[in-house]
Amino acid sequence: MATLVVAAAIHAELSIGAERVRRRIAETRYVDLSSVWTFAAALLLPPLLASVAVVVTYTHLYLRVFRPSKTPPHRQIFSTSTVVLAVHAVAGARVLLDVGVGELDTYRGMAALVVGLFAYTVVNTLLVVSAIRLSQPGSKFLKILAGGEVVLEIGTLCLGGLAAVVLGSTSAFVLLLMFPPLLLLEQSTLVRQLEARATTDAKTGLLNPDAWRWQTTTLLRQAQHDGRIAAILILDLDHFKKINDRHGHLVGDEVLHAVAQVLIHEVRENDRAGRFGGEEFVVSLGGLSEAAVRGGKIRDVAERIRARVEELRLEVDTPDGPLTISDVSISVGAAVYPSAGTELKELLEVADAALYAAKRGGRNQVQVRYGGPPLNPSPQPPTPPFGLRSTG
Repeated sequence: MATLVVAAAIHAELSIGAERVRRRIAETRYVDLSSVWTFAAALLLPPLLASVAVVVTYTHLYLRVFRPSKTPPHRQIFSTSTVVLAVHAVAGARVLLDVGVGELDTYRGMAALVVGLFAYTVVNTLLVVSAIRLSQPGSKFLKILAGGEVVLEIGTLCLGGLAAVVLGSTSAFVLLLMFPPLLLLEQSTLVRQLEARATTDAKTGLLNPDAWRWQTTTLLRQAQHDGRIAAILILDLDHFKKINDRHGHLVGDEVLHAVAQVLIHEVRENDRAGRFGGEEFVVSLGGLSEAAVRGGKIRDVAERIRARVEELRLEVDTPDGPLTISDVSISVGAAVYPSAGTELKELLEVADAALYAAKRGGRNQVQVRYGGPPLNPSPQPPTPPFGLRSTG
């Protein structure tokens, strides 16, 4: 046990530099690779000793990493508890297969490693994801898993299995070879977070303009390749300047973030939502069938977003006390690919014209262009293709 606890402490100390960089670039949680050592403990030690190793390891992490970053103690207690339960699940799998410590490098030992890895991942992941869903109502199970954390955890557990085999059959000094790949893995996660920072709008968490343009261009190419239909939506908050002037820019930022959350929840996984700056947002919808477009899918999505924004009730703390913001609305202009244009620039111009028509028509409404009208659209737009009736 002492070897694993000391190795975990050395690993944590070597990781502090990367953690400080991570805190500077974004508000992301610590990338916890300590399962290398806790999984090894679960394979090598009796459940009680393995639990003690987990508690000591996570106490050290809290003192050196989480407390300086102002992480609430209850979160660390929850994390420690989930790992203790995962450790007991692994121990149960090892007992079930009747594998001794010195047998991990046998075929039966390999089976125990695979079963233990599965048990550890399932128990730990289910508990963590359930906690996230409770703290973030409306979050989707699969969307949380899609963040790549499960893949990272499995890779870390594989290294933990190697550590257990090494400790079970040879000198503990061979464990020194574990540190270079662990540090390299941490650097790769740091690079991924730097990439996310470079493509994300800081206020809303949506794509920034450059990232949205690039990803939407790819989406349009895919639609062309598949013979599908796509759509570009431009969304602009109504009278947003009044909110800023009346309540201040901090309240305005809260409104922007709330609208961004509406977009995140209302678009599909393969759609793209971004912020163009100020109070203007953009959404690209891809992979639409002609039948879906005929059935009004694009308008349905835009109307759903508009209605959700109109229903927003934001409770904001101000120096003058709690404040409820309830007069938020948004106007939406949409352009359909390929009938309204085949290039992103052209589609944005058409969608902008539709947005202008929505603003001119009284705001808090949706206008869809199925064809390409001029930038100053007439009251009677051209008849759209697919037999659709244009609402622009």
